[in-house]
Amino acid sequence: MASDDDDPVRRSWNVATRNHNAHKGDQAARLAAGEELLFEEELALLGDLEGRTLVHLQCNSGQDSLCLARLGARVTGVDLSDEAIAFAQGLSERSGIPATFVRSELVAWMEQTEQRFELAFASYGAVGWLPDISAWARGVARILVPGGRLVYVEFHPLVWSFGDDQRLCRDDYFQREPFIEPVGDYVADSGDALGAIGSQPRGHNDIDAPSWQWTFADVLDALAQAGLVIERVQEYPWSNGCRVNPGLVRLEGTRRWVWPEGVARVPLMFGIRARRPL
Repeated sequence: MASDDDDPVRRSWNVATRNHNAHKGDQAARLAAGEELLFEEELALLGDLEGRTLVHLQCNSGQDSLCLARLGARVTGVDLSDEAIAFAQGLSERSGIPATFVRSELVAWMEQTEQRFELAFASYGAVGWLPDISAWARGVARILVPGGRLVYVEFHPLVWSFGDDQRLCRDDYFQREPFIEPVGDYVADSGDALGAIGSQPRGHNDIDAPSWQWTFADVLDALAQAGLVIERVQEYPWSNGCRVNPGLVRLEGTRRWVWPEGVARVPLMFGIRARRPL
């Protein structure tokens, strides 16, 4: 496997991971006490997890991975970031929730691993950090057992075209050149909707990293071309946890963000379930 030591995505996410977790207090104690971080959208698409083998693609710091394990799945999490995997391993040990975590560039790992899974799960800021969505989809198909399923819940790519005043004026939906900027401190921006404790300053990150604008059609087509059967496609008029645009407001009593009253609704997230044929 080629070295990815100098990968700017890896380096920027290492900084961002430290920034994000600095806001969240004792996460292990809260997970051990039963705190639920998963949202109903992904749970509905995943179904019963008891005894199922599940790989969490781009698992970040492992919080959602451990929630999946607590529901009975046998979880393996994979992420590019050294800081994220080290944190996830520590979180598993301190919370007493077992899971396996692997530090690797995702597509390279999927191309080489001999493991196969009944479920693959990805969510919230995943494939935008990958330069080749077709390779991602082929990798997903490769690591699923026949009849295995991918569940992918993601911010709708339309979100990134909005300016701060809710107008479609900032970026080209069909842009193919990567965006170059540091991974931001979206946990500070989102507050307790993403588990932040109290009000703290945003963490600093000056390491630029590329990200890519994959359209909704890009995602669906890549999965179909990889031989997966699309079973369910959903769109949602809210954003779970993350305040993906400063114009969004908190939906009272929830961890969701929506456009203010009077602003026309458009999809802010999508959900996909796809199956590898028998």
